[in-house]
Amino acid sequence: MTTYFHHLSRCCAAVLLFTVQANAQQINIPIETNHNALVLQADAKMNLHSIYFGKKLANASDYEQVGGVYKQGDDYTGMQDAAYSASGSRNLFEPAISVTHADGNNSLDLRYVKHEVSKVDDNVSLLKVTLKDPVYAIEVTLFYKSFYKEDVMEQWCSIRHTEKGNVTLHKFASANLFIKGGSFWLNQYHGDWAKEMQPEESRLTHGIKTLDTKLGTRANLFQPSVFMVSMDRPATENEGTVLYGALEYSGNFRTDLELDHQDNLRITSGINNYASTYTLKSGELFTTPAFLYTLSSNGKGVASRNLHNWARNYKLLDGKGNRLTLLNNWEATYFDFDENKLSALLKDTKKLGVDMFLLDDGWFANKYPRNGDVAGLGDWEENKKKLPNGIAALVKEASSNGVKFGIWIEPEMVNPKSELYEKHPEWVVREPKREEHYFRNQLVLDLANPAVQDFVYGVVDDLFTKNPALAYIKWDCNAVIYNAHSAYLKNQSHFYIDYMRGLYKVLERIRAKYPKVPMMLCSGGGGRVDYGALQYFTEFWPSDNTDPLERIFLQWEYSYFYPAISSSNHVTDWGKQPIKFRTDVAMMGKLGFDIVVSHLAEKDLKFCQDAIQVYNGLKTIVWQGDQYRLSNPRSSDVASMLYMNAEKSSGVIFNYLVNNRYGTGSKLPIRMNGLDAGKKYRITEINLYPGTSSTIDGNKTYSGDFLMQVGFNPDVNSGRASVLLKIEEVK
Repeated sequence: MTTYFHHLSRCCAAVLLFTVQANAQQINIPIETNHNALVLQADAKMNLHSIYFGKKLANASDYEQVGGVYKQGDDYTGMQDAAYSASGSRNLFEPAISVTHADGNNSLDLRYVKHEVSKVDDNVSLLKVTLKDPVYAIEVTLFYKSFYKEDVMEQWCSIRHTEKGNVTLHKFASANLFIKGGSFWLNQYHGDWAKEMQPEESRLTHGIKTLDTKLGTRANLFQPSVFMVSMDRPATENEGTVLYGALEYSGNFRTDLELDHQDNLRITSGINNYASTYTLKSGELFTTPAFLYTLSSNGKGVASRNLHNWARNYKLLDGKGNRLTLLNNWEATYFDFDENKLSALLKDTKKLGVDMFLLDDGWFANKYPRNGDVAGLGDWEENKKKLPNGIAALVKEASSNGVKFGIWIEPEMVNPKSELYEKHPEWVVREPKREEHYFRNQLVLDLANPAVQDFVYGVVDDLFTKNPALAYIKWDCNAVIYNAHSAYLKNQSHFYIDYMRGLYKVLERIRAKYPKVPMMLCSGGGGRVDYGALQYFTEFWPSDNTDPLERIFLQWEYSYFYPAISSSNHVTDWGKQPIKFRTDVAMMGKLGFDIVVSHLAEKDLKFCQDAIQVYNGLKTIVWQGDQYRLSNPRSSDVASMLYMNAEKSSGVIFNYLVNNRYGTGSKLPIRMNGLDAGKKYRITEINLYPGTSSTIDGNKTYSGDFLMQVGFNPDVNSGRASVLLKIEEVK
């Protein structure tokens, strides 16, 4: 018996259930999106294989012939291409799952039982595949959620057993992709504070390459979980086959990329099983986070736009909504402020023309005042000396100035010098017999403990209860976990997993009560940027490094995986570039300012005020448009990025000089992308500094074909280091 299913009709909802028959020979299960296909196959013995992953074939029946054209040698195990590989039986490669049964046996053999397809909506389908061990009462369900138009897949699994006793989970990956032989190039990322998202590309060699973190919180500090794999040759922006992968999880992750003796590639990704052996009770359901991936046969740009569309439509909180421009006080005051200083900054917020004032760190704690990062964290009452009339008075004054008010919190953390630490030492993550070790003078609260979850939720809830007009939360997370130990948990190997479950429970409670309040995801910069967290946040903070030259590179790399609407970019005093350069760079996302407005020169202030108006006119294209990376700063003197609306009628191009050597600039035209070849366009320069004029002739028109084949020169040079161009269709 052979069974096929395709993407179901757009006009109906349906559930299809397929159960194995005694006389079954094989069952083929193609999961098709607009351009791609992942094909599973259960053989006569009900082993589940992954027989194809790549560009969708015109005829689904052709998938059956894929295996016959590969002559790589014998499969000694019969499960070399397993869709979800288990350990302890025949598997010779890195497993996706490893267990010890209640009777002490370490083997697992998963066989296909049934699969079920349901329609979530007219674009989204969910496949569930049930696997069972024929000897032991353990069941694994594989989930494949496909987003047809976006060519995106989410994959995860659930594990359950009914054995007489506990089953120990040693490894529990979310996904186990198998890609037939060839050559593969990995583009991975590394970094540190202020040096996030540093790319590194290399050819994958035989053996296992592991991308992982063991930090517990702020998991992306050294090793982000996102990556790319190019097939046959390194992909470029517009050419080559490339897979983007990411785990939707904010804690310890692990991705293994294994190239076997026949040049096949396995990508196994999930929660890091480091120090996390999990004891699964009979009847308990263990569900993994989703592994996210998209495949492009036409280069990195297509893969990025797939993810951007998916994120805005399905994952990022309020991804199709509005965002608030803001003025932050951090670099203007740091911890040194009072009501009078903040009152002046609130007036500056209105003067500048942004939507909101954001009060950063230092507004709380009395016994141990928060006058630096060494004390007060965890004591979330207003500091009476700095703010005798409380946050409520500031919210009211902001409203009277015609702006909104937002506030910074770091509710997961605590300073040892705090009342919270004194009252609840049992709430702190620490080894009781070892010396405490601090990250930024602080420790992590034990979110595995429900009482701590209530406390952290209460920090946010109390702020909104007392200040209903509060408009924004900046949620920070500055510490990693040292000396991992929970006074609440009996089984310490559950700690890292239960901590993250606790965090998500808190965020779910917050969103249940405050579903639309904007929240920035911050973690000492970009230490926690992932789609597991971004379903609860409207935006993220890419880095504490706000030098605009550095930000061009940082924002460029983030743009491969995250849409511009999710990136919070602030104009600060970092760097030596003029205010125009700094502002232009920050406009490639969600614009904010962190400057002393009263210190701005008259022309600089006028420029910022005008730039905000310009930004308000183009922000919809930046946030919701298709993004095209035109000129890479890592290989060119000029960085160039285009955002274009869906109708291909209007867009904006950001151009920056990234090399200070003599005579550098845009010597060659920059080829555009994403235009309609048959349309005519006019290009004009915008966001000019007061008193300057453009060298661009805004009266000329160009065909889309010309601009994509020949290009356009933005005339970037040392005297014009930042050039913003508006491109519009001429009818």
